[in-house]
Amino acid sequence: MSSTTTTPRHALVIGASRGLGLVLTDELVRRDWQVTATVRADGDQLRAMARRSGGRLTVESLEMTSAEDLASLRKHLAGTRLDLLFVNAAIDRGDLPIDQVPTEMFTEVMITNAFSPMRALEALRELVAPGGTVAVMSSDQGSISRNTEGGYELYKASKAALNQLMRSYTTRHADDDHTKLLIDPGHNRTRLGGFDAPLAPEESIPAVVDVLEAQAGAPGLQFLDLNGEVVPW
Repeated sequence: MSSTTTTPRHALVIGASRGLGLVLTDELVRRDWQVTATVRADGDQLRAMARRSGGRLTVESLEMTSAEDLASLRKHLAGTRLDLLFVNAAIDRGDLPIDQVPTEMFTEVMITNAFSPMRALEALRELVAPGGTVAVMSSDQGSISRNTEGGYELYKASKAALNQLMRSYTTRHADDDHTKLLIDPGHNRTRLGGFDAPLAPEESIPAVVDVLEAQAGAPGLQFLDLNGEVVPW
């Protein structure tokens, strides 16, 4: 009588210390993924989760805006084969008209929300196995066609820039056999989304993981919401 051992799927989640990234990591572990998750400084909740995970969760320190940190993580994970690389990172610095945004604030938000996630993908993409998934947490606020109400101009611009850069990434890496996804998780009750938002991460993130698992192996780039519906660019 022969037995078959199934190799667990392996995910790397960038930005998992709190909010959506923390719940995403928990949901993947719950579904028996092997997960490596990164934190900047305050990672107490994630580290406690790792201690309870039975070895399914490993925590790494990463300042995503640092090219040196990304290179160090890439070297540390050499030989790892990922089924999912998910970058979750965003900041919001308030609801100012763009002409009132200080240059330093504009630079900080664009670097964190658009530039750094793409640099992380470039640094780590070679760890993703053929047929694996590369995904980034976006927002329907990055949709140009849906921008029909005022407010949060800098945040919207940063997510639109992220989406455009992901388009360029897809064009350059069209032949790498990776599924590429921009994910809109909906308006969640987090520090970023505000605590009067309609969705709890514990409600939305299982749906997001359903989408990630359902789209595995699909070619090209898609911009999808938590229900798997296409978000207009």
